[in-house]
Amino acid sequence: MPADSYILVLYYSRHGATEKMAQRMARGVEEIKGMEARIRTVPEVSTVTESSANGIPDSGALYCSEQDLANCAGLLLGSPTRFGNMASPLKYFIDSTSALWLSGALSGKPAGVFSSSSSLHGGQESTLLSMMLPLYHHGMLVAGIPYSESGLLNTTAGGTPYGATHVAGSDNRNPLTEIELQLCQAQGKRIAEIAYKLSN
Repeated sequence: MPADSYILVLYYSRHGATEKMAQRMARGVEEIKGMEARIRTVPEVSTVTESSANGIPDSGALYCSEQDLANCAGLLLGSPTRFGNMASPLKYFIDSTSALWLSGALSGKPAGVFSSSSSLHGGQESTLLSMMLPLYHHGMLVAGIPYSESGLLNTTAGGTPYGATHVAGSDNRNPLTEIELQLCQAQGKRIAEIAYKLSN
């Protein structure tokens, strides 16, 4: 692997659940020798008019740049569920990646998706599926979580074969369950493994 090989863990989080999932994904990525996790987020977007965010957020992960995305060995993309779809700040960023699509910068790289929602049936799976669509257009190799991960068979909270999920609760205070954490870590490790194998 090249010395700078990394999996981009790109997420948007409003109340912190998706951020915690991203951190556990990163832990899984770094189980693969020589693979780094690069955690990035995206700024809010205004519902009234376009405004510019500060170049560096006050706290948390740095904002993702086009170069972070272009140069990654693989991608893990996470969002809270918004009416069965990804949150608008993340979609706004993805919608701005036409230059990468034209150049084929992401083509052939592995990717996975993850999400959190307030309720068990709050649109997690449709959110994951909708997040996959732009990745397919970029030519990425989208991978989910295989049923060899026993957590998929035992979870009573989040977790799907399409990607890791979390049920945050109506007040967004539910901690991630042990199985949800295991599935996040397994997904991070899987995308890193695929990236490693593709590069060798």
